[in-house]
Amino acid sequence: MSGGWNTIESDAGVFTYLIEKLGVKHVQFAELVALDADELRAFGDVYGVIFLFKYPTGERAGDAPQDGAFDHDAASRLFFAAQTIQNACGTQALLSVLLNKDGEIDVGKELREFKEFAAEFPPELRGETLSNSDLIRETHNSFARSSPFIDETQRTATADDDVYHFIAYAAIDGTLYELDGLQPAPISHGACTPTDFPAKIIPVLQRRIARYPSGEIRFNLLACVRDLRLRAREFGDEDGLEEQEDVRAKWLWENSLRRHNFVGFVGELLKGVVKAKLEKGEYDAWVQESQERMVERREKARRLGTAMEDDAA
Repeated sequence: MSGGWNTIESDAGVFTYLIEKLGVKHVQFAELVALDADELRAFGDVYGVIFLFKYPTGERAGDAPQDGAFDHDAASRLFFAAQTIQNACGTQALLSVLLNKDGEIDVGKELREFKEFAAEFPPELRGETLSNSDLIRETHNSFARSSPFIDETQRTATADDDVYHFIAYAAIDGTLYELDGLQPAPISHGACTPTDFPAKIIPVLQRRIARYPSGEIRFNLLACVRDLRLRAREFGDEDGLEEQEDVRAKWLWENSLRRHNFVGFVGELLKGVVKAKLEKGEYDAWVQESQERMVERREKARRLGTAMEDDAA
């Protein structure tokens, strides 16, 4: 393998521009803020969903999944790749939807050729092939948040880390499948057409979330849908089209910020402030003022803590 995979965020703008950079046309991601079938239907054509959750460290695949049933025949019939490398699961999940919907989606020349090349491989070799694809890895890494402090390509998880994992759900060949590269095969959740998908995926997700303690809220759900700008144009919805263009502009700006770290900028800014204070003879007074403010904040926090203890008593 010629390089590592960095962590990317579960973000609709990241995933949308990532797949566009890979050559996918007329597809985007949209965040779901509620487990509601009507909200999902409102997007129009829904190709699948990507679910991010906190992965129980130490959990291992068993003989049967906790929900649904393994479909080992589908492991070769569908595009299903084993996850063979850390940090690749976000891109692997979105490819699990796209490459199983290439009859409905224009995935572009590069991904189509990649799928054809790996089609006859077993899931483990497909996963290795995906992990070693320079195009897919470099595109994935181009959307990682820049950090001057952590080499994420060398980082390994420990039992004390919060580990997050992406999986995909899609209606494929009349069945609702869960596609998780850490499992030995696709998991069937029963018969499902694309039309049925919004209604049938919600209870599956609800059961998944119900496995966690009631206070756990660290979940994220993205819908893979047809470009909402096309839908707005077809309906003659000028306001909706303008709203979607504004969303795209916001995503572009956020993605550009992700590519840069601002430590150097902040350092130079701080140097400039210090230099100005020194030149004006205000440095000592500035430091003294900062120290006094710190003492005030600590005293305020102490008083607040004492008041809360008195209230509890």
